[in-house]
Amino acid sequence: MDRKVIASLQKALEAKHRQLRVSLAKAQREARGTQHDFGKDEGDRAVSSTSREIDASQKSRDRALLTAVDAALKRIKDSTFGKCLNCGQEIGIKRLQAIPWVRYCIVCQELMDKTR
Repeated sequence: MDRKVIASLQKALEAKHRQLRVSLAKAQREARGTQHDFGKDEGDRAVSSTSREIDASQKSRDRALLTAVDAALKRIKDSTFGKCLNCGQEIGIKRLQAIPWVRYCIVCQELMDKTR
């Protein structure tokens, strides 16, 4: 794979890494600042509970994505970036440009999705 393309994808991954770190830090600060909702009525508590569940879900997704981004950056350092972790073939450049942290080529990803 072309070094310019890898450098471009590395910059995109580093930007995503920073964005996720900021988002997770902000969510952590907000979680510390929230108070318990013991005094509210049942409807307010339900809305608050749903909101906390959505926030927790978003944090979980962000952490998983941060792990995937970190792994992609490690693959760049290891010179294995852009190769499918399943079959070893090169991942298409358009796929990498769309999702730079992707681990599998489209064929292997589709096969894995079918078996789930």
